[in-house]
Amino acid sequence: MLEMLLARRSCRKFEDKAVEEEKKEKLLQAAQLAPTGKSTRPWEFIVIENKETLQKLGNCRNPNQPFLPETPLAIVILGNTQKTDTWIEDASIASIVMQLEAESLGLGSCWVQIRLRESNQGMSSEEYVRKLLGIPEHMAVLSIIAVGYPSGIRPVHKLDEVDLTKIHTETY
Repeated sequence: MLEMLLARRSCRKFEDKAVEEEKKEKLLQAAQLAPTGKSTRPWEFIVIENKETLQKLGNCRNPNQPFLPETPLAIVILGNTQKTDTWIEDASIASIVMQLEAESLGLGSCWVQIRLRESNQGMSSEEYVRKLLGIPEHMAVLSIIAVGYPSGIRPVHKLDEVDLTKIHTETY
């Protein structure tokens, strides 16, 4: 696991190659196996591969997200606000589990924050994505995970980047 964490980097440049159905299925299975508070499983996912929709998703942030239109696969992470007050944490865990599964499958990924961000369309990022994808009001939009085959080699992290001064024992 430590080696995978050292190797995983945010990827914003992808090959023009679709993600296979089997790998998409594994990404979504992994996300749904993520732990949640009281097993509420408040997350839901929207899988986007349509180039026109991906082009429009690029406007979800200000400044825009120029890599989203070039992404072969984007997965919108939602949280059901009526199920639990820990939907943010639960959907965040599902997002990172999905990213780690992507890494294990030889895919790159990038988290695009939507919650509490602004679009370049004069509205919040969440409102923009909600309108674009027809998301009901009780479902909050946390993030978009861009996924695909990385274009180019990404340098790995090194263990000397770990800041031991951030670790406290017994008290701060």
